[in-house]
Amino acid sequence: MEQSFYISYFLDTRRAKKSGKFPLKLRAFTSSPRKQKLYPTVFEFTEKEFESIWLTTKPRTEYKEVRRQMQAVENKAVDSAKELSPFTFEQFEKKLFRKDGDGTNIFYQYEATIKYLKAQGQIGTASTYELSLKSIKEYLTILNTKEQSTLSFIEVTPKWLNGYEKFMTGAPKNKSLTTVSMYLRALRAIFNKAIEEKEIDSEIYPFGKRKYQMPAVRSVKKSLSKEQLKTLFDAVPLTPEQRKAKDFWFFSYSCNGMNIKDVALIKHKDVQEGKIVYYRAKTINTGKADLKPITVYLSDFGKRIIAEYGNKKNASDDFVFSIANENQSLLERHRAIKNFTKFINQNLKKLAKHNGITNEISTYWARHSFATNAIRSGASMEFVSEALNHSNLKVTQGYFSGFEDEAKKDFMENLMKF
Repeated sequence: MEQSFYISYFLDTRRAKKSGKFPLKLRAFTSSPRKQKLYPTVFEFTEKEFESIWLTTKPRTEYKEVRRQMQAVENKAVDSAKELSPFTFEQFEKKLFRKDGDGTNIFYQYEATIKYLKAQGQIGTASTYELSLKSIKEYLTILNTKEQSTLSFIEVTPKWLNGYEKFMTGAPKNKSLTTVSMYLRALRAIFNKAIEEKEIDSEIYPFGKRKYQMPAVRSVKKSLSKEQLKTLFDAVPLTPEQRKAKDFWFFSYSCNGMNIKDVALIKHKDVQEGKIVYYRAKTINTGKADLKPITVYLSDFGKRIIAEYGNKKNASDDFVFSIANENQSLLERHRAIKNFTKFINQNLKKLAKHNGITNEISTYWARHSFATNAIRSGASMEFVSEALNHSNLKVTQGYFSGFEDEAKKDFMENLMKF
């Protein structure tokens, strides 16, 4: 395969430093497409020094050590580039500006992934990776009776993973298998990324058949029946906070189980002729190749919520609701939405409990309740899957709480009516 990159040194004589010397830069060049980038080094020379050290075949004795150091830097750059197929500047820079051993260090790969996720605005996902990394470090401290600064991929075996699972689910941690599965999915993604980037060999992959099996956790059904929905809708709030929480919970439910983050990020331009057309925040970063707009037709209730709680006289790019604002950083916006979700959950639990409904209810129940009651009312699984913007029917099936006993009874009674 023909080499697609070229590495060389470039003495940048455009501007001298205070010392009167010029900075030496590492030049990476690709012929197709024709592109070059310059990277700083610790070296600086006069034009004559550079010629005597690097451009001659036999440098003088006093220059040999410097030349050896320059050669080592260039060799590392070439080796880093050779590992890439195809060569990309992004991956080249990642490999070039790190210490030896970082590529096979799980801690380093976690930190790099967390940094990337935060830069992309995926604050929630980054938080999950941070918790996963923290739990792994805690396990290693118990395992080795001391803190560990690195963790090689080769150390994480099926036996190691089984030990981690026991550590997490046993005392004093007492974490659920759902939590363990969530943290290990992050670790598995780190492994997959390292294999894809050729940092490690796929043979050491510890997950899968006849290796470590991820806990298969059956999801708890989180939906309200029609009767419970009516009871909650008719419930009289005891405080203004409970009223607001109930209104936004049912707004989410009536808008095809719209996630609260998406509710917060609705803009005035998204509300068109009695409907909301938007892209799920969750899929903007993960599904760019196949982004599909979601259309939600507003009921009279949905229109009332926008009229009552929505901002008035704002620009088309402004958010409809005052949950977050356009001037916040991604982290500040994430916290604002998280706090509003917590506000709904805390106040709705009180209202639900006061009216004889489970106090385990949360904003996520609105999404599950929409899916379940839509299917129970005759909507197809495909229709609900599209409404929820799911990637496949299997995900939608996980949201469905099954048919109620009364529906099963009616079905059996009608079975013989022919």
